[in-house]
Amino acid sequence: MSYAAAPALQSALFARLSGAAALAGVAILDAQPLDPVPETFVLIGPEEVMDASDKTGGGAEHRVTLSVMSGAAGFLAAKGLAAGVCAALEGPPLSLTEGRVVSIGFRRAVARRLDGGSGRRIDLTFRIRIEI
Repeated sequence: MSYAAAPALQSALFARLSGAAALAGVAILDAQPLDPVPETFVLIGPEEVMDASDKTGGGAEHRVTLSVMSGAAGFLAAKGLAAGVCAALEGPPLSLTEGRVVSIGFRRAVARRLDGGSGRRIDLTFRIRIEI
């Protein structure tokens, strides 16, 4: 098991999401912005990594959460961006500088209201299998 591919995976996710047409003009961040907070952004968030080595070699399973944050009054805009995140990850395999992405699978989504209904957040969790 190794965490060696984690920086490469984050860089590849950032590059893929930043280049996605469905997310044009949306900030892709890895930390909650303080001030000014964009109206809408995608946050590369928490990650769990488990050993996925087998007799053929080393590997890791990364469970990564990507959050769509929106100040919109309803869920429709946030859901459209969440669909764009999913579509961006369905394309060709991510190119890593460390390891090789074997598969990306959508695990779940949780949509909720924030701050008394003033914003929306959709957390998308993906399972990303990497050979190291």
